[in-house]
Amino acid sequence: MARSMSRGRPSSQAVSIRPQTSMWRTVKGFWPYLWPEDRADLRMRIIMATGLLIAAKLVTIAVPYTFKWATDALAPAALAEMDQTFFFIGIPVALTLLYGFSRVLMALLTQVRDALFAAVAMHSVRRLANETFEHMHSLSLRFHLERKTGGLTSVLDRGRAGIETIVRMTMLTLAPTIVEFVMILAVLLYEFDWRYAIVTILMIIGYMVFTTKATEWRMDIRRLMNDSDTDASGKAVDSLLNFETVKYFGAETREAARYGKAMEKFEKASVKAYVSLAVLNSGQAIIFVLGLTVCMALVVQGIREGRHTVGDFVLVNAMLIQLYQPLNFMGMVYREIKQALIDIDQMFDILDQDPEIADRPGSKPLLIEKGEVRFDHVKFCYMPERTILDGVDFTVPAGKTVAIVGPSGAGKSTISRLMFRFYEPQSGRILIDGQDIGDVRQADLRAAIGMVPQDTVLFNDTIYYNIRYGRWDATREEIEAAAKLAQIDEFIKSLPDGYETNVGERGLKLSGGEKQRVAIARTILKGPPILVLDEATSALDSFTEREIQNALEAVSRGRTTLVIAHRLSTIINADEILVLEKGRIAERGRHQTLLEKKGIYAELWERQREAAEARQALEKTGETLTEPVILANKG
Repeated sequence: MARSMSRGRPSSQAVSIRPQTSMWRTVKGFWPYLWPEDRADLRMRIIMATGLLIAAKLVTIAVPYTFKWATDALAPAALAEMDQTFFFIGIPVALTLLYGFSRVLMALLTQVRDALFAAVAMHSVRRLANETFEHMHSLSLRFHLERKTGGLTSVLDRGRAGIETIVRMTMLTLAPTIVEFVMILAVLLYEFDWRYAIVTILMIIGYMVFTTKATEWRMDIRRLMNDSDTDASGKAVDSLLNFETVKYFGAETREAARYGKAMEKFEKASVKAYVSLAVLNSGQAIIFVLGLTVCMALVVQGIREGRHTVGDFVLVNAMLIQLYQPLNFMGMVYREIKQALIDIDQMFDILDQDPEIADRPGSKPLLIEKGEVRFDHVKFCYMPERTILDGVDFTVPAGKTVAIVGPSGAGKSTISRLMFRFYEPQSGRILIDGQDIGDVRQADLRAAIGMVPQDTVLFNDTIYYNIRYGRWDATREEIEAAAKLAQIDEFIKSLPDGYETNVGERGLKLSGGEKQRVAIARTILKGPPILVLDEATSALDSFTEREIQNALEAVSRGRTTLVIAHRLSTIINADEILVLEKGRIAERGRHQTLLEKKGIYAELWERQREAAEARQALEKTGETLTEPVILANKG
């Protein structure tokens, strides 16, 4: 591993675990979480739980003995020697009560131990889940564009459950079972002879070999079930996130069929998993019963020869039945840990992913004096066979506005992604006040740049929360002032719940213009010296666009602003306009200068002017050229 999962975590530990990894390495990998150095209270719980474990196993071994003693006390020869009155209040009754008390004490000690260790187990789950979630955010944009969000959340959910299984099975079942094995074998050697121990050991070996082989067979079935589950979950999330698109094209039946096909694969895999589990359980039961039967037959022979009592027959039966529980747990431990490792394998794959963009060693803070942005012969491609930017060179002077226009696919939005260091250029540099952004801390860089994107996606929370997201320590007065500058304060106050109005999934309860105003308010609150407007009004109708444009001009005043524009009418006042074509700057200059050149920009302007005139002509005849507008949910 080239990197550590988080501060204080050994970089070569749990993240390298795979299904083939030994049980010991699994325990070793999780040890920093099971024995947290910064939590003395959790370490004390582990010590107390260990003490309770030993006490519980001693009581567990004593339970069959109380059964044996009570049985021997009830034998006819023993009864004949007892006074009838003493019988009803004496040894047999006392031993029976002791048997019942021992079983209750065994259960209580075990439950208290589990309760004590629960805090340790869940602390481990929380830490690993948090580290995975944080790591997902540290990964590159390329990684997230290539993955389905629903699939990632499924990986996180199953991995979290798998971590809990491994922690609990390892510490609450594996260790206690090993202790009990040793104690029971010692009792069989002491009370009986080597034959009983050999039969029991052979039974355990046969049980574990069968369990191992059967579990390995089940792993492929389990993996297939997990893959089909992830596929179905991803398709469901993808379809629901695009609910409106499904409705636009009347594709409900097609989406249901697509999801149904994925669920059909999951159904078949699940049936195979349940059948294989039945085979596993049946085989385990047969092996155990064979061992139990042989040991009990040996005791019967010993009773006939006068070497054993009926109590010994009961003791062997109770001891082996007692053995069945931890033996069954051992099978379950192996099975569940192997399955859990399959579940968390994808989580570890994510943790193994190094961020494509990381702070370089010795990265310095970004010092903003003026806010000048410079692209110095930047060349970039997503794939080697297709160049997106080919030697782009321009400067956005401090406090000025530079607009970038061009046909779709020319590389306009790529420029904003490079500024945020979502990607690294293959050659050239991007400088802010003379500082190469590759040599400064990413946190400082992103704090200095504000973004108003074309497609504003809001959190499923309140308007207040979404505006506050721009600067978390802002006061309510500052948040409301930002909303006023974004020209949305009056609208918010007209809503029944005001700033506490929930915007819905991805902000769908707000119209496009209202969402854009929230995004503008969020950026105003952030107060960055550099502003990027990535086609911020291209998805809006003409009336809303004019209102939003006024708000954007207010935000950009005095800030270094880079505008990526689709509608040329929004950038006619820019200090410089760059026309991008096939990854190169084909033209540059102010609006009027570019029109006079009668080149690419002039052609784009003419096309948009003709479209605007056609729209106005339709409106004069009483017809309308509709544009989609999502109405606000004001109730």
